[in-house]
Amino acid sequence: MTPIEFRRELHRHPELSFREERTAQFIAKALTKAGIEFRPIAGTGILARIEGRGDLRKAVVLRADIDALPIHERANVEWRSENEGVMHACGHDIHAAVLYGVLCELARNHNFEGTIFGLFQPGEECNPGGASLVLAENPFEGYDVCAVIGEHVEPKLPVGTFGFREGKYMASSDELRFTVNGKGGHAALRADLKDAVVAAAELIVRLNAMNSEDTILSLGKVEANGATNVIPDDVYIEGTMRTFDETVRRICKEEIEEIVSDIDSRHSTSTVVDISQGYPCVVNDEDLVEVAREVAAEHFEVVDLDLRPTAEDFGFYTQRYPSLFYRLGVGGSGATHTSEFCPDERAIAVGIEFMLLLTLKLSEKNGKKEK
Repeated sequence: MTPIEFRRELHRHPELSFREERTAQFIAKALTKAGIEFRPIAGTGILARIEGRGDLRKAVVLRADIDALPIHERANVEWRSENEGVMHACGHDIHAAVLYGVLCELARNHNFEGTIFGLFQPGEECNPGGASLVLAENPFEGYDVCAVIGEHVEPKLPVGTFGFREGKYMASSDELRFTVNGKGGHAALRADLKDAVVAAAELIVRLNAMNSEDTILSLGKVEANGATNVIPDDVYIEGTMRTFDETVRRICKEEIEEIVSDIDSRHSTSTVVDISQGYPCVVNDEDLVEVAREVAAEHFEVVDLDLRPTAEDFGFYTQRYPSLFYRLGVGGSGATHTSEFCPDERAIAVGIEFMLLLTLKLSEKNGKKEK
């Protein structure tokens, strides 16, 4: 099976986060045919392992995510989604196809140092994030992991182009939920009220004022089930918070609690705060970025990436191991997370070539450390 055939099969049968049963079965069959050892991980994930030579405890981990999004596909292609309302709109099928292609190449000759893991990870698109579940199983215990490598498609970059950024790259993400509890009643009899709407309005304004160069805080849902002459008992608010620094992230959460406490004390309300811990920041190892840039520059176009306020559960890996997350140019049409997203499949071969070259380079460097 070619990597393009592999990708098209995944694209026809997308599955949502932590429901990737058919996807995992398909990947397992493909790896079996290629003679690659694997085992299940994190419920619906697959962890492949290929051993080379030398010290097999020296390891490189290659990661691809495999879940899809709840989007109805509008791209007019032969391999469009057959699962109504679900689509690989974020390129995870491309990521998986690239990883599959690299593993097949490595399995043909085992001509590398140490051990290579191929991680087909579930549940990247929603909390708690498949990466956190993978690491909870300690699958690399006993190995010296020199690098965890991941990629993400980028339709704004043409095929044959790679994007890199050292250090901080992608934001942390936390989900915010507030229930402002007051005492409702007739809108004209304000002396009898503990107005949750007014308290919620102040909360929205003050939370919005927290936006800065290092912090993005957006509120996308507000529910106040009152009327022109009815003040409701409670108001519900939802939003998201993104930061580029874990210390800033912690301070922002403390500030939110202080703001809520102040508003409640002045409006006689009682607000329930629920901050759902999301993904940590993606922080790229500077040495790995340097090596990757050098490898890519010999064969492809290389661009520098800006800080990106979107989040990725790959950040969990960057907290534990030296890690690299880069962008693979896929051109095509449509943006990610839209129904029109349609990447250029020629990017798959380019992605395989680069990831393979980088893997061999890193395994060689890792092997030399023991001598």
